[in-house]
Amino acid sequence: MNIRIGNGYDIHCLGPERPLILGGIIIPHPLGLIGHSDADVLTHAIMDAMLGALSLGDIGHYFPPSDPQWAGANSLLLLQQVNQLVRSQGWQIGNIDSVIVAEKPKMKPHLPAMQEKLAQTLSINPDQVSIKATTNEKLGPVGREEGIAVYAVVLLSKL
Repeated sequence: MNIRIGNGYDIHCLGPERPLILGGIIIPHPLGLIGHSDADVLTHAIMDAMLGALSLGDIGHYFPPSDPQWAGANSLLLLQQVNQLVRSQGWQIGNIDSVIVAEKPKMKPHLPAMQEKLAQTLSINPDQVSIKATTNEKLGPVGREEGIAVYAVVLLSKL
C-alpha cells in the first residue's frame, strides 16, 4: 500500500494567563489553552493523525505530560520530531485537512498564518495544509467557551 490515512483529535480547556496558540500562531484573546506543553490543539491533532496513519501510537507516547521536559514545550518543535519519525519510516505528507471548533475568537483572519507556519515547519507547500474553522453552535463545553477542539486528517504517501 502506497498511502496511509490517519485522523487526530484534541481538546483543551481555556483559562486565564495563558497565550492562545494555534498552529504555532499566537492569537489575541483574553484566554489561552491549558496544557502541559503550549496546548496547541491544532498541532497536537495533526501529530496524532500523522502517528495514527502509521500505527505509531499517539503524542502522549512520545511526549508524555508526566515528563517535565515537555512542560511548556513549543508544539511546532514536537511536530518537527514527529515529521522526522514519519519520514524515517519512508513516508511523507500528501496533505492535511483540519477543523478548529471554537466559539471565540473568530479564526478566519488567522488561518493563512497558521497554514503558512505549519507548512514551513513540515517543509511542505501551504496548499497541502487545509485549516477550516467552525463553531459548536453554543452546544457542549466548546459551545460554552470552556475549550477549543480540533479534528485533523492526514494523508501520507510512500517516499
